[in-house]
Amino acid sequence: MAAPSMKERLACWEARDEYWKCLDENADDASRCKKIRSSFEASCPQLWIKYFDKRRDYLKFKEQFEAGQFQPSKTTAKS
Repeated sequence: MAAPSMKERLACWEARDEYWKCLDENADDASRCKKIRSSFEASCPQLWIKYFDKRRDYLKFKEQFEAGQFQPSKTTAKS
């Protein structure tokens, strides 16, 4: 796989940002952002998509944790 050009990277990042914005505006309801997700997947390498999905999950977890809203699962609490 060849490295994406600057133009391709910018297109990917813009598609990612648009998708994340849609998720934020729709309370993380991915079904409302299908068209934007398709654009995101078409604009980015698969490995980047996987990374960005994990990154968003981590950032959301971190945000909840720092706000004191994180609730450990029952199995974690018993440990």
